[in-house]
Amino acid sequence: MTEGIVLAGGHASRAGTNKMMLPFRGRPLIAAAVDGLRPHVRRIVVVTGRYHDEIAALFGEDPLVEVVKNDRYDEGMFTSVKAGVHVVTGDFFILPGDIPAVGKKTYEALLAGKGPVRVPLFEGKRGHPVFFRALLKDSLLCMPNDANLKAFRDRYRVEYIETFDEGILFDVDTLADHEKLRRFEKRGECS
Repeated sequence: MTEGIVLAGGHASRAGTNKMMLPFRGRPLIAAAVDGLRPHVRRIVVVTGRYHDEIAALFGEDPLVEVVKNDRYDEGMFTSVKAGVHVVTGDFFILPGDIPAVGKKTYEALLAGKGPVRVPLFEGKRGHPVFFRALLKDSLLCMPNDANLKAFRDRYRVEYIETFDEGILFDVDTLADHEKLRRFEKRGECS
């Protein structure tokens, strides 16, 4: 079965606080992201960095979640991607922890796809999570630390899967983004 990698290793400098602990659906943002992924995977690897202790405490003894600290998080997001990919063994999703509103049908559609790389779309816009077949793991780990996931993704045949899920686009980088996400939630548009 597929595994999940949730990225939570950044500084959150634009938010000015540990954005992973901002509230969403009555839980911290990172917990909501993990909860959305949970029914679709056999294991979730949460990759931390600056806020490791706070995030690790949140998941405590959760048997489905393994928290991995990326000691190189200062070198950029791709080091966190590689830290997570290093420990998975099967096919995997990569989801930034600040994208907590992905719907169940999106995960199901990505799992049902056939391509080695699968990306959800909403009204033609690319979102998250991105699905990768296990056969791409070694190639990803050979990329330089200053690479990025988009550059790696585009080296392969990408299957784009249209969804009705605007949640794939809600990325919380600032407190204003968080407020926009909360308004989206209050309208009942994310499930």
